[in-house]
Amino acid sequence: MSNRIQTTHVGSLPRPVELIGPIVAKDRGAPYDEDELRRLVASAVNAVVEAQVESGVDVVSDGEMSKPSYTNYLKDRLNGFGDGDTQLMVPLDLEQSPAFMAMMAKNAENNPLTPPACTAPISAKDLTPLESDIDNFRVAINKHGPGGAFMNAATPGVISIFMPNQYYASEDEYVFALADAMQAEYEAIVNAGFRLQLDAPDLAMGRHTYYKNLSDADFRKRAVRNVEALNHATRNIAPEQMRLHLCWGNYPGPHHCDVALDLVLATVMRVRPQTLLFEAANPRHAHEHRVWAERRQDIPDDKILCPGVIDTNTNCIEHPELIAERLDNFANIVGGDRVMAGTDCGFSTVADRLRVFPDFVWRKLQAQREGADLAAARIWR
Repeated sequence: MSNRIQTTHVGSLPRPVELIGPIVAKDRGAPYDEDELRRLVASAVNAVVEAQVESGVDVVSDGEMSKPSYTNYLKDRLNGFGDGDTQLMVPLDLEQSPAFMAMMAKNAENNPLTPPACTAPISAKDLTPLESDIDNFRVAINKHGPGGAFMNAATPGVISIFMPNQYYASEDEYVFALADAMQAEYEAIVNAGFRLQLDAPDLAMGRHTYYKNLSDADFRKRAVRNVEALNHATRNIAPEQMRLHLCWGNYPGPHHCDVALDLVLATVMRVRPQTLLFEAANPRHAHEHRVWAERRQDIPDDKILCPGVIDTNTNCIEHPELIAERLDNFANIVGGDRVMAGTDCGFSTVADRLRVFPDFVWRKLQAQREGADLAAARIWR
């Protein structure tokens, strides 16, 4: 027992202003300087790892500096994606509030990403971009010496809801084809010495977006299928080398259509990754520590809980005492040695969109470190 609560976050962090333009241009097929983009990404990864270490983050990421979003990056790494009939996926809560949705669209400064569709057989295409990400991250880690490191990758389930199937005979066939294709990326990240974080908003956000017209029972069937596909893709990786992020959608909407944690918890407990990151700070999910407590018997003894103690949709900097209180709630359920401090979601899930002013991101993470130390002092006094 270390008598210390480790801190981390979900993955994406603000990109430097000069990096955003080339990333967006590449994603949208516009002209960009490839050599300059490589230089900018390497520089950004070094800077973001240094900033995390200085902010007291124990387990750092590369900030997803090279990615336009946590799913769209895969169109450069997998075969089978092309122009298809992809439509904007409108969450049910926004669909029920059209005036608010119109206001959000009017205030948006950037055009939405245009994800491709699956129009041909899915297979691994090019691991070179991943190898470049690994090399940049390793250089930064060796220079700045964080306590641990992770890299993000999309799950088969979340890829399937953002990049819809227009080729395979069934959604089941499509999801398992994605699982087979993603296996190489998952294993390469772990073989490089990093923990693999699997981003799985399909298991929660998917309920009020892609699967919003299904019954709860039919949604659960899809969620179980997605977990089975993920477990298949990661079968060669030890659970302690993996973490999974459960998310209800990182956008500032009403979220009154979010599926209850109680409905998805049993399915989430089936995943192989040992560490679970999930929303626990925002106003819609901050109360759900009670659900975790009520369902304590359903949490396997090897699972580590990493609740979000920082809200990634507000510029308000959480007080360290509030962060400590949130960590106390989970330490009382599984013990302090099985709790980490995390964030509700990423701070920049799309490269050119920020919900939190960059300076405040680092102050939030500093507050997280202070709160984790307060909680640890109480737990192990």
